[in-house]
Amino acid sequence: MSDNNLDLPLTADIAKPQLRTVDLNLLTVFDAVMQVQNITKAAQLLGMSQPAVSNAVARLKIMFNDELFVRYGRGIQPTARAFQLFGSIRQALQLVQNELPGTEFEPSDSERIFHLCVSSPLDNLLTSVIFNNIRNLAPNIQLLFKSCLNKDIEHQLRYQETEFVISYDEFRRPEFTCVPLFKDEMVLVASKKHPRLLAPLTEADVYNEQHAVVALDRFASFSALWYHNPQTQACISYQGMAMTSVLNVVSQTQLVAIAPRWLAEEFSESLHLNLFPLPLEENTRTCYLSWHEAAGRDKGHQWMAELLTSICGK
Repeated sequence: MSDNNLDLPLTADIAKPQLRTVDLNLLTVFDAVMQVQNITKAAQLLGMSQPAVSNAVARLKIMFNDELFVRYGRGIQPTARAFQLFGSIRQALQLVQNELPGTEFEPSDSERIFHLCVSSPLDNLLTSVIFNNIRNLAPNIQLLFKSCLNKDIEHQLRYQETEFVISYDEFRRPEFTCVPLFKDEMVLVASKKHPRLLAPLTEADVYNEQHAVVALDRFASFSALWYHNPQTQACISYQGMAMTSVLNVVSQTQLVAIAPRWLAEEFSESLHLNLFPLPLEENTRTCYLSWHEAAGRDKGHQWMAELLTSICGK
């Protein structure tokens, strides 16, 4: 075999991009811009000037041979390639950060942003409790809440666009961690003026009434569990966007609804509602705290997961 042939692998390796030629500081800029999707806010988060961040983004575009970010309204929107890179880069930065001396997560000093989804109707119970507890313990941490799950939620968790989900839905893929927080009792709710309902109820009594529900075509609809066939769906007369609107309709009609006991009790006096034990097999639901396993390597994420488990578990 000739010397020229022996040289080919070495030549091919040299042609590849070398890690030592990459400015790794650019990756921290990429991470910040991905989190806030705004150059000015990223500069504030990093303690850099806006022109310096813009310059870093321009260099990142060359490094990855992609636009990475395009203008969108007053901010910027990541490209598909940016989303593809985000999970791996964030994991790598977290692993390095965790090994550096003196880099323990200090919640009292942190200005970190956490994105949480507390799905409806649990947002009525938990959002203010979480917000107030975190504000007392770590006043500079910023919490950004949303209440609607959508079909992209697994993607959002995987790339840490959303870091935690609190919901009745369990993520069953092995890459997700789901911690049970508590179990909710479900009840049947009706107006106190309802002419027919008397305890104890049977399953036939429940489905002989006309129902108000959270719209079944909403992703992860709260009500869908009890209306999974044509027979049960036939009793639905009203589909609303949120459980609170469902209860309001029930209070003014002869419709009934299935709801968590704590929510029904919260509105029972003001809306003049009666609560009945639910005579169905599915009469409880477990609330879960969920996140993607990759995020669990980050000390700040670990702190938040422990705190959310403690706060919501109570």
